[in-house]
Amino acid sequence: MLRRSLENRDAQTRQLQDAVTNVEKHFGELCQIFAAYVRKTARLRDKADLLVNEINVYASTETPHLKQGLKNFADEFAKLQDYRQAEVERLEAKVVEPLKAYGTIVRMKRDDLKATLTAKNREAKQLSQLERTRQRNPSDRHIISQAETELQRATMDATRTTRHLEETIDNFEKQKIKDIKTIFSEFITIEMLFHGKALEVYTAAYQNIQKIDEDEDLEVFRNSLYPQDYSSRLDIVRANSKSPLQRSLSAKCVSGTGQIATCRLRKDQQADDDEDDEDLDVTEEDQF
Repeated sequence: MLRRSLENRDAQTRQLQDAVTNVEKHFGELCQIFAAYVRKTARLRDKADLLVNEINVYASTETPHLKQGLKNFADEFAKLQDYRQAEVERLEAKVVEPLKAYGTIVRMKRDDLKATLTAKNREAKQLSQLERTRQRNPSDRHIISQAETELQRATMDATRTTRHLEETIDNFEKQKIKDIKTIFSEFITIEMLFHGKALEVYTAAYQNIQKIDEDEDLEVFRNSLYPQDYSSRLDIVRANSKSPLQRSLSAKCVSGTGQIATCRLRKDQQADDDEDDEDLDVTEEDQF
């Protein structure tokens, strides 16, 4: 009967030990991976800061609208890195540190397991000693009674430590589930907050880039290349860039204009001849 009770407690202790070992293994892995995730995010922030600096340097060499658009983009992108820094700090405090704390918690549970196993081993040893005493000295009631007393003490101690371990592991399991929910909820909240802000910032950055006036900057660039006679050259280029149809229509317009002027000149000359004829007639009449 006592032997069976020992075996049941052994099985129970092994199950509790497996639960602690499982948490120790997987929480350790989660802690390392989340810590690496945070470090990668911090490195991304550093690279983004370098990108902001390079954009500002490049923008200072460009035409006005492009310069302003790039600087506005760099300002928005720099603002995003402030949010990323906050993300890194929150992840470190709300995710990595609580997982890291489980290293200490697991060590404490292992100490409880060790105390329980020690008490159980003492109980098993006292039971074996009692059985040997009964076999060797079945008629020596004093020695058997002493061995039974020692076994009773060991059993009470083992029962007490086992009950304490059960309560401890039960609280450990309850706290583990609660902590898992809290840690992952914090992770999701932090990421959602960052990406929500990132969407706002990227929207503003996109709008700043779209506001860049290409035509105005191109005009500035052309004026810088041809500061004096750019306008006349541009007129020539535009004239030469006309299609054959446009050139034909222009020629017809010029030809038509010439014909109209010629007709008007002929009409004016005819009118002058008529006036001369009338003057001649009047003079002849005066003579008669």
